[in-house]
Amino acid sequence: MTAFETLKFTRDGSVVTIVLDRPDAANGMNAEMTRDLAAAATLCDTPDTKVVTLTGAGRFFCAGGDLKAMAAADDPGVFVKSMANDLHRAMSTFARMDAVLITAVNGVAAGAGFSLGVSGDLVLAAESASFTMAYTKAGLSPDGGASYVLPRLIGLRRTQELMITNRVVKAAEALDWGLVTTVVPDAELPDTLAELAEQIATGARGSNSAVKQLLLSSYANGYEAQLENEARHIATNASSADGREGVAAFVGKRAPAFG
Repeated sequence: MTAFETLKFTRDGSVVTIVLDRPDAANGMNAEMTRDLAAAATLCDTPDTKVVTLTGAGRFFCAGGDLKAMAAADDPGVFVKSMANDLHRAMSTFARMDAVLITAVNGVAAGAGFSLGVSGDLVLAAESASFTMAYTKAGLSPDGGASYVLPRLIGLRRTQELMITNRVVKAAEALDWGLVTTVVPDAELPDTLAELAEQIATGARGSNSAVKQLLLSSYANGYEAQLENEARHIATNASSADGREGVAAFVGKRAPAFG
């Protein structure tokens, strides 16, 4: 286990588990947590990592920024900008790493916790989970990529509503809107997360990485550029060890043994 002040970070083979670990503060993000997240993300961006799971300790996933820490800062603007920089570095690394990020929202996800919670490549939510932007209630504005991700997931009008009114979205509605991948009973969330991580870990790392990179690039590319990206990725994967194994296993009617 790698020691962090505000996170639990463990590795089991190709699977990394990260737990936000400030339960007495609703896993609110302070300067230490955002720094820890950035450092943890860097440790995940390695060739031997295939899956990263991220959840929260206790009853909350993450209540967003720690407003008490902000209030105590000598210069709130400088303090918050530094926290946002660290958080954004972590989230950029999670988005661009080859490993699949699975987030498991186990309770309230507010503010930056909302942004982080829905940033997974796969997003699990407990039935009791809820989501709220909460920023404007405190006179703040969104961060954590919310203004980029949410319009693409749920559309502009719903994003405007959530950011301006701070309405709470329950897990069932979040599933209906496409904010999360699946909703499971609270007691089943840990086992569901572990089973999904194990399933993904047996897959082809290069294939999953290509999926992530192609979807990211699709927001900026025109149609022909994206077609060329697809052709290059599938050619690279076809010539890889996992690609050769996957094709051979399909032809041989057996289960593949990916590296």
